Amino acid sequence: MTGTLYGVGLGPGDPDLITRRAARLIEGAAVVAYPSLAGGDSLARAIAADLIPEDAREIRIDVPMTTDRAPAQAAYDTAAAEIAAALDAGTDVVCLCEGDPFFYGSFMYLFARLRDAHRVEIVPGVTSVTACAAAAALPLAARNEVMTVLPGPLPDGALRAHLRAADTVVCMKVGRHLPRLRALLEAEGLLASATYVERATLGAERVMPLADAPEAAPYFSMILIAKGADPWLTPSP
Repeated sequence: MTGTLYGVGLGPGDPDLITRRAARLIEGAAVVAYPSLAGGDSLARAIAADLIPEDAREIRIDVPMTTDRAPAQAAYDTAAAEIAAALDAGTDVVCLCEGDPFFYGSFMYLFARLRDAHRVEIVPGVTSVTACAAAAALPLAARNEVMTVLPGPLPDGALRAHLRAADTVVCMKVGRHLPRLRALLEAEGLLASATYVERATLGAERVMPLADAPEAAPYFSMILIAKGADPWLTPSP
């Protein structure tokens, strides 16, 4: 009998936002896998650090952050083989994932490699989108409003088309794209409606109007744009 692979969402960073089910699985894990920056620290492990058993075997997945996808794919191939060996030996493996495993989560790449031959269960987590909305006290969508999630690296033409069609826009992966995104939103007349959030739920969390945001943004930053089409913004007297 083979083990089960658990893809466990940890939430955006604050350990208090780990779900009870995720905590139970981590505390009982014999094998814990997690991604890390190649040669660097693992935010996923840091979030769950106080839950990981001292005697748990750890599988570290060093993922190079480059535009060339080949090194990252090779890292996932190596990790999938090591995880598969543990599963085939009858041991469950808990794989830690920042945010939610199926929302821009690195776990998806392991899932694609292992799902056909192994039992996999997904434990959802609080997403960075809802964490940023909570930090900014900004409702994202009501009634029939359309919310669109946009990756910051998209070209201007694609961003512009989505911006014009949606009622609410969440722009992720801001980082080095912040100056370009701010200029685009200003040109579209949306700068005053845009809120900038970085490192939501962490000690260094910052929330401010996009117009006041710094020139340099970290990877964990986001822009929220609510156009205010729904009447919840203007409650009745």
